[in-house]
Amino acid sequence: MKKALRILGWIVGGVAALLTAGFVIGAIYYRDIPAANLEQKYAAPESKFVMLDGVRMHYRDEGPATGDKAAAPTVILIHAHFDNLISWDPWVAALKDKYRVVRFDFTSHGLTGVDPSGDYTLKRTVDLVEMLVNELKLSSFSMAGTSMGGTIAIHYADRHPEQVEKMILLSPGALNTRVRGRDTPPPLPPGIDLLAYITPRALIKGLLSSGFGDKSKLNDALIDQWWEMMRREGQREAEIARQRQYVSGDVDAKIRALVQPTLIMWGEANPIVTVDQAKQLVDLMAAAKSVKLIVYPGVGHMAVHEAPEATARDARMFLDEPVAATPPA
Repeated sequence: MKKALRILGWIVGGVAALLTAGFVIGAIYYRDIPAANLEQKYAAPESKFVMLDGVRMHYRDEGPATGDKAAAPTVILIHAHFDNLISWDPWVAALKDKYRVVRFDFTSHGLTGVDPSGDYTLKRTVDLVEMLVNELKLSSFSMAGTSMGGTIAIHYADRHPEQVEKMILLSPGALNTRVRGRDTPPPLPPGIDLLAYITPRALIKGLLSSGFGDKSKLNDALIDQWWEMMRREGQREAEIARQRQYVSGDVDAKIRALVQPTLIMWGEANPIVTVDQAKQLVDLMAAAKSVKLIVYPGVGHMAVHEAPEATARDARMFLDEPVAATPPA
């Protein structure tokens, strides 16, 4: 009996040693990337950084090459969860000849990184958008947001309806049944804290792939960009904190209060917020001056990445229409 217990002890000890070794090796292999390294690789000449209540926020402010950029109509672009402002490059190319285009990385994302306050709530994120708007002295503008960015845009427009002229919403994530209407954060998978130390590239590839209707359009460059940005120093812990603090709020009530002319874009093959929820969104927006829905066949949740030219073209057409001329729902 004692011999059997000894053997069992060796087995358990051996397994524990292997797991510990694997964890240590994984933690070394998937170690953080210094912020300076990522800035050197991903910051562009247009990149700027501003301190907002302790947060060093990365943003870009682009517009017409001639004339007064400040006098041009302004559009604020808000990226999706796990993404960063680079995703908007095709839209900026399609808009900046006429529009002043402002985009930014919100905290726990891109080159902005951690919030020293540790607050990653939706309210804090909207507060920081408000601070950036005030920093840039923007009085009126249109907003476009995809996934979580759409949710942020909805909350901002609800807070400041007098500032927001038009809205473009690409499958806002708050309509996902997992988070919609909750007043507490949704349950998270067990072992999520391990992601702060071990974040395989395959995990990021799977996350991205799940959002594409046509998987062949997902390329290695995008996977590597997301994987590297996720491993920015402090980013993974910050993202886990955001997950633990995320509450979408009474988003239905906020949508019902929107009055701005709104363009809704949706991927027909979206598995995260399905296309029937696009129709629910249209129905909720009864108070809006006008609502237009465009559904993209075969496109998933990542429409900005999967159909960049089509979505940018449709956004430009919508923004070019005078507010008084926007068609009714």
